[in-house]
Amino acid sequence: MDLSDKHIVLGLSGGIACYKSADLCRALVKLGATVQVVMTAAAGQFITPVTMQALSGRTVYGSQWDPREHNNMPHINLAREADAILIAPCSADFMVKLAQGGADDLLSLMCLARPMARVPLLLAPAMNREMWAHPATQRNLRQLQLDGATILGVGHGDQACGETGDGRMLEPTELALDMVAFFQPKCMLGRHVLVTAGPTYEAIDPVRGITNLSSGKMGYAVARAAREAGAQVTLVSGPVALDAPRGVTRISVRSAREMHTATLAQAPSADFFIATAAVADWRVANSAEHKIKKDGSGQMPQLQFAENPDILADVAQSERARSGALFCVGFAAESQDLLANAQAKRQRKGVPLLVGNIGPATFGQDDNALLLVTADGVEEFPRDSKLALARRLIMRSAELALSLESTGASHA
Repeated sequence: MDLSDKHIVLGLSGGIACYKSADLCRALVKLGATVQVVMTAAAGQFITPVTMQALSGRTVYGSQWDPREHNNMPHINLAREADAILIAPCSADFMVKLAQGGADDLLSLMCLARPMARVPLLLAPAMNREMWAHPATQRNLRQLQLDGATILGVGHGDQACGETGDGRMLEPTELALDMVAFFQPKCMLGRHVLVTAGPTYEAIDPVRGITNLSSGKMGYAVARAAREAGAQVTLVSGPVALDAPRGVTRISVRSAREMHTATLAQAPSADFFIATAAVADWRVANSAEHKIKKDGSGQMPQLQFAENPDILADVAQSERARSGALFCVGFAAESQDLLANAQAKRQRKGVPLLVGNIGPATFGQDDNALLLVTADGVEEFPRDSKLALARRLIMRSAELALSLESTGASHA
């Protein structure tokens, strides 16, 4: 219920993408928002007010002359009540109105009359690919951004006209996630956050290997939370059955050595490194070129092991981390003695923040409980959803990094 305290005005301008607005309205309501739909006359050619009323649970507005308002000023009243106005779809024609300050219908009037300092305007454009690419459209987009509107971008793919390209309205699930992210505190704005997530896989032969029970859910939640907080996020992920969080750049790897290489390549540009991955400490040194088959002896060929590189320690000992330019957060998945093991690991790795959890109690689950260990003490995050914990962790990491920067204290 990430939008439980939000009142969103959902504006529909004319376009075939109005069919997506029904699902978007439903998604916003499921996230806890109250949704007031305002439609242009053109939007009513594609979807009926009855449909949007049923999904929003509120009477739909479409005319500036609506007599239901006590003062006959729906463009004032609706704008003042909103926490945000989202236009989805936003047609090329409606963008012209917004860019030029047009006000010839209720929706454009309301956008012009909104208190700009308090009620943000978000736009989800939808149009043919040629219309989207036209210089006039791009000029209007730039003007709208200069005027303070947030452009949520467009999708790429098949269009109703039969063509393929940029200009599709983003999918309802994407827009709903964008709305959730929009309201999150931007404590990482302008920062680059590097996250590792999931297990690694160490091959025994071409069809077998050694791994662990990490699902990657905690690391993916951290990546999503960092993106919501305004960061550019790079996620180096072991093999998991998860989609990359919206707006996050994912680099897929398999083994610990591949993760080590990918992480060290990204670390020089990162401001934060959060090592959530459950990396295998050991790999099979004598992995077979072909499948190892039974030979009837009842004996398995002896495996020899080699230690994997230590990703967190190598990043934490880099010049940027030691100078304070890169804030490192380690994770420890333990099965017992969580506090003692987490404190020891923080000292051993030389990181300012070590996050401990009990692996068997969280692997594959949607919730977790975290223990945060710093040089100054210990803080517990009680069991909650992994996303809620990830948001708290991102906020706490930003606070700690800022505190260290202001005091000039050592990150270790």
